[in-house]
Amino acid sequence: MTTKITYLTDELATLAAKLRHSTVKVQSNSQGVGSGVIWQSDGLIITNAHVAINNKAKVELSDGRVFDAVRTHFDPQQDLAALKIIATDLNTATIGDSDALRVGELVLAVGNPFADTGAVTAGIIHARHQGAVMADIRLYPGNSGGPLADCLGRVVGINTMVVNGLAVAIPSLAVNRFLLAPSRPQLGVTLQPVLIGQRNFGLLVLSVLPDSAAAKAGVKIGDVLIGVSGQLFTKSDDLGKYLQQSQDRESLPLQLWRGGQQLVVYVELQSGKTVVEAT
Repeated sequence: MTTKITYLTDELATLAAKLRHSTVKVQSNSQGVGSGVIWQSDGLIITNAHVAINNKAKVELSDGRVFDAVRTHFDPQQDLAALKIIATDLNTATIGDSDALRVGELVLAVGNPFADTGAVTAGIIHARHQGAVMADIRLYPGNSGGPLADCLGRVVGINTMVVNGLAVAIPSLAVNRFLLAPSRPQLGVTLQPVLIGQRNFGLLVLSVLPDSAAAKAGVKIGDVLIGVSGQLFTKSDDLGKYLQQSQDRESLPLQLWRGGQQLVVYVELQSGKTVVEAT
């Protein structure tokens, strides 16, 4: 029994070391440090949109090297961003299949909380939703943008937030779609799914970018987006799909809850006009 425990301990330590080598520190402003994952060998790094809020950032690798990074992809609605650095011999993460995750499966998270470098926590998968992986694992400020990995060291998600004590990660397959998807209209908001049991009630607005379409339409932090054109959001990625379908429209009727009242906000995707109606 002692031999088996020692073997398991050694395996977990090896996995943690591998993950730490492909996890980076990201600093995009003076507010603090987040995390990121070396996704591709050409210097592509994935992190959260709320970590890479500026077009440029500083990226520190696990070996201490620091690089200037340029933001190449940005989607605050999915809370995803991609950064590019000019570097070679990078320790690229192994990307896993988030759809293959099972509830109860062992997972590890790596990040840079409280200025620590490559801190590791472990837990299990609590639940899976189409747009999110939820794990019973401890995260802190600084873990945002870091990897959630399975017991074989494959990255299956990007940690983004804590909801009711559970870590929420963006599935790895959603990250791949984000990198391949054509540009689409952006509202300029960072969102968090609001779940009631297994049902998606809507998307809580965590931040609104200045001068964005959402800001011009009067969307506020704390609003809950619940639907578009009478079609309610049943999945966390529904908003992105509606935006993609609405590229040629001048305005988007966005339904939201604010202070116990349902409103319809007409977001002018091109002109930015503001109209709000109570319903």
